[in-house]
Amino acid sequence: MIRYGILSTAQVVPRFVAGVKESQDGVVTAIASRGIEKAQKMAQELKIPNAFGSYEELCQSEEVDIVYVAVYNKAHYDAAKLALLNNKHVLLEKPFTMTLAQAEELFALARERNLFLMEAQKALFLPITKQIQQMIQAGKIGAVRWLDSVTAYPNIDHISWFRDLSAGGGVFRGAGTYPLEYMQHLLAASPKEFKGTLTFPEDQSDAQAQATLNFPNGVIGTIFLTVDLDLSKRMIIYGEKGKIVIPDFWKTDTAEVHYLDGKIETLHSTQNSEFVFEVNHVNECLEQGLLESPVVTKELTLKTVEITETIYKNYQK
Repeated sequence: MIRYGILSTAQVVPRFVAGVKESQDGVVTAIASRGIEKAQKMAQELKIPNAFGSYEELCQSEEVDIVYVAVYNKAHYDAAKLALLNNKHVLLEKPFTMTLAQAEELFALARERNLFLMEAQKALFLPITKQIQQMIQAGKIGAVRWLDSVTAYPNIDHISWFRDLSAGGGVFRGAGTYPLEYMQHLLAASPKEFKGTLTFPEDQSDAQAQATLNFPNGVIGTIFLTVDLDLSKRMIIYGEKGKIVIPDFWKTDTAEVHYLDGKIETLHSTQNSEFVFEVNHVNECLEQGLLESPVVTKELTLKTVEITETIYKNYQK
């Protein structure tokens, strides 16, 4: 069994643990927080055998093979580096790092130490995502011309650091990675050009964001993210013969194909945990001795970090 240690007691952790429990070859053996009480409480709730009051202790534990890093955004780099320096494989939540230089350093360190490193992007492994890819590749909606994503989080203040830009807060850094990588994954291409617009309430991180991506073959991608509006979350892929509508694309088990003649075809998959497919992929990579994922590739992650960092740099005072 591949033994997972978790850095963080954030709200994503119970759902990730459910995914590991459902996986074929994974088990969660440890959890750590910056305070032992939080770690012990979640360990008891989720039936995790070991709880630690520091990240260092978990990373040094002989009961852990791979560390899942789900700490707040700015701390991703330091936590992942700590795990790698203690010879642990790493699954690092998005956004991968705050800067391209940090991301490149982590991948270099992982390769130097013969360790697996991957950005957590569960949406790319969903069964429905594979079905959507197959529909596109089979030409069901004709040549793709436009991908449009809308993501809204009107109730975000349960994340205490979200409004703090210096902590890695902000709607584009927090949620932009999902549509950025989903679009690149579906198209098997990175954008040739990109530009973005962010809006900042006074002394806060960005509350709304819009990005336009120029992909090869005349394909345009548009991304809108907001914490100010309550909108339907979805991605629509427009082709010359129809469109694919994907609600909650980062976790969904359903999508609809709309054809020009008015016919609608429903796609559906069966799933309990939206995390299990990503966990199974990580387990397979480790069993095969891979250092990088063939799906969430180093190149995909680095390009996404570069896009994100560049857009934020345009707003630095």
